[in-house]
Amino acid sequence: MSEGNRTSLLTLACFLLPFCAQQSETTGVISDITKMAESSREENVYLAKLAEQAERYEEMIEFMEKVAKTVDVEELTVEERNLLSVAYKNVIGARRASWRIISSIEQKEESRGNEDHVNTIKEYRSKIEAELSKICDGILNLLESNLIPSASTAESKVFYLKMKGDYHRYLAEFKTGAERKEAAENTLLAYKSAQDIALAELAPTHPIRLGLALNFSVFYYEILNSPDRACNLAKQAFDEAISELDTLGEESYKDSTLIMQLLRDNLTLWTSDNADDAGDDIKEASKPESGEGQQ
Repeated sequence: MSEGNRTSLLTLACFLLPFCAQQSETTGVISDITKMAESSREENVYLAKLAEQAERYEEMIEFMEKVAKTVDVEELTVEERNLLSVAYKNVIGARRASWRIISSIEQKEESRGNEDHVNTIKEYRSKIEAELSKICDGILNLLESNLIPSASTAESKVFYLKMKGDYHRYLAEFKTGAERKEAAENTLLAYKSAQDIALAELAPTHPIRLGLALNFSVFYYEILNSPDRACNLAKQAFDEAISELDTLGEESYKDSTLIMQLLRDNLTLWTSDNADDAGDDIKEASKPESGEGQQ
């Protein structure tokens, strides 16, 4: 190599060295940030578990929302999405129960003609409804902006779309007029989207597919006042699962058979002579991977 070429290479090396060092430093920073994010995610998952044990479900939501907002790095694991579902299920479940109790008292006071009490109850019911709306809006925004777009498997897509349908349904339970109609339409769209994927990709015995059928049928019965559709959907899901029960793995056997029992309970209730008077006994799924409970 000539002296001139050697000099040129040395000059080029001196020129590139700072850039190489900078690139190496940048890569190191990115790696450190990724490790910090993973550490923070693990910590929030652990804190969510602690909050669940302490029955501090509002805080559990806060921790799991932080986890959910890291899905651009990696989508939620089955454990993480179940923790998120449990957190919201408990927070929304308490308010739904409160709303039903207050609404029942309101009806009794109206029948007695106690207008002063009725007005007081209406104000209190409005407070509960505002809380319900805030909770539903929170999870629906998270589903739309983070969870549904990041879902890569059929199972996770059905899980999140079903969850979307569930929380629009909860809005439809207490909204009135145009708002109720919009909530019902959004529920139907979400459940149908989930159903399309579930029927094509998930086994009839899969607990998420069964949980979707259970809650979808409850929507038809309670919100759309369509008992025939509710019964047809529930019966089809039950019959298809029964026909493939021998293929059910041990891992999901308990969850699947539990939801099948709930489907059968609802079918018995809806086809009985007293179905019109038994709305409070309608069953929904009780596991986070399938649905949520209603008394």
